[in-house]
Amino acid sequence: MPQMMLPIFPAGVTEINDKLAFKKEDGVVTYFSATMPVFQHSETDIASFKMIVSQFYVLDMAKQSEIVSAFGLNAQLLKRAVKLFRKKGAPGFFEPKKNRGPGVLTESVLSDAQSMLDQGLPPSAVAQQLGQKADTIRKAISYGRLHRPSIPPNRGNNREATSKSERSASDSDGEMG
Repeated sequence: MPQMMLPIFPAGVTEINDKLAFKKEDGVVTYFSATMPVFQHSETDIASFKMIVSQFYVLDMAKQSEIVSAFGLNAQLLKRAVKLFRKKGAPGFFEPKKNRGPGVLTESVLSDAQSMLDQGLPPSAVAQQLGQKADTIRKAISYGRLHRPSIPPNRGNNREATSKSERSASDSDGEMG
């Protein structure tokens, strides 16, 4: 006949149920099954926390309501963690996040856009010619994937720079029209 485990926990722990308890001490969370420590992680390690509580649930060591009330969690967080644990196991919590790459601005589109910008076209005209949204081109410029060329002084203007008084004098000499 199997021997029953007595619910004896070390002093200063918070019980999850009669089988499990945890203790926070010096920035480390330790989980206990009876008197035996079963897992430990840093207080700031969210991935390890999600992994262990979902493992407790999947192995029927604790009910969802017990885990939620013991840690003050949102039930949805636990449900998502359990889903991930069942799908990918413990390694699923430590995989790097998958980010979408640049789907619209491929290398060829970026090089075409940069050559148009170098010719002095504004981002809206570049976007129109490439069939893109103007905001996509502006964001690429702000993120540093594209750059605007420096504007040469007196662009489109071959006159020498003058003072305001010289311009006023030349305007007063002109015809009224």
